[in-house]
Amino acid sequence: MKIITCLLRMFLIMAVLSSCQNSGKKKNTNDAYPKGTFGYDLNFIQKHQNAVLLQRDQSRVLIDPEFQGRVLTSSAGGADGRSFGWINYSLIESGKTVPHFNNYGGEERLWLGPEGGQFSLFFPSGAPFTFENWQVPALFDTDPFELVEANDTLAIFRKEGQLTNYNGFQFSFRINRSVQILERSVISKKINLPIPESLQLIGYESTNELINTGSMSWDEESGLLSIWMLGQLISSPTNVVLIPYQSGPVDSLGQIVKDDYFGKVPADRLKITEHLILFKADGLKRSKIGLNPRRAKNYLGSYDYGQKVLTVVFYSKPEAKHGYVNSMWEMQEKPYEGDVINSYNDGPLEDGTQLGPFYELETSSPAAALKPGESIIHTNLTIHLTGSETDLEPLIQTLFGLGIEEIKHIFAL
Repeated sequence: MKIITCLLRMFLIMAVLSSCQNSGKKKNTNDAYPKGTFGYDLNFIQKHQNAVLLQRDQSRVLIDPEFQGRVLTSSAGGADGRSFGWINYSLIESGKTVPHFNNYGGEERLWLGPEGGQFSLFFPSGAPFTFENWQVPALFDTDPFELVEANDTLAIFRKEGQLTNYNGFQFSFRINRSVQILERSVISKKINLPIPESLQLIGYESTNELINTGSMSWDEESGLLSIWMLGQLISSPTNVVLIPYQSGPVDSLGQIVKDDYFGKVPADRLKITEHLILFKADGLKRSKIGLNPRRAKNYLGSYDYGQKVLTVVFYSKPEAKHGYVNSMWEMQEKPYEGDVINSYNDGPLEDGTQLGPFYELETSSPAAALKPGESIIHTNLTIHLTGSETDLEPLIQTLFGLGIEEIKHIFAL
């Protein structure tokens, strides 16, 4: 009897050890999930970073405190579902930092503006506005954010910081940031649209607060800051950025779209209808567009007809008493007549290298004229939907005023 008991114990120990080994293999390798899935990205990031995983039903959001609390990627279909964020695997895996900008990727990251001009945060005082002098501040490039609290559906971050602008003014501030997965019913109510149950959906909202913790007020003479949200998403030959705009005369509303950030966008990559701007987001041509607050509505998006992925970003757009900061790389006549939304399509640089490929959907807060202790809040609601074109069509038609076939036809896709 003792022999049998000993054998049983040995069998159980071996079974437990085998189970642990198998479990470890699944956690520490990407073999269990193909590239392009959320599970693949989750396993990769867990090897290199201490990330926070949010989940509600099949919704997943992966956030990295070490990368400023940015959302690296998300999924509407659990670990097996499509991963929506672009991730720079090689840079993260190297563990190294590089000059100018450590482009780790991530579908929603927080920066502060402006980028260029006499109040720039990205150029040292007196330096020409050239790439050689351009440097993303460490505070939102390589510095970690403090993880204050996290549960299954919410993560809260904080960062104390100081930055000096091109004009020589030093800002002292605190950033409070939270990211939360929302239920389908809450998302539907926020955007005032029904969302068919047949569509896979992930929706998360970030709340981003900038507080003046210094002893001096921020005014237009010293320079103002803005909260700038950027999302790097996966480009493809069948992907089109869609930006609705307010139609009306140029003399009162300004140009419909600013399209000369990196040279004028070619006509075959940018189309304008009566109420909609369509911009190719294929990662093949470096280009950028922007809309001023009189033209922009409170959302923008993209549709990848090949993958049947609809992405929409809604953002807070309050009255802007002090305008929006101007990020052009030049000394500016009108530093507070910048864009409220932008979209960037990555492409080869002059030397043949490339940051991505990826494309970006960007939103900004108004310029923040804050007295000591005052704050400004900017919210971003990011939604990804996948499913049949029959189910996606009503949403696209309602949000952007064109049907899927019309969108394809405009670019002769």
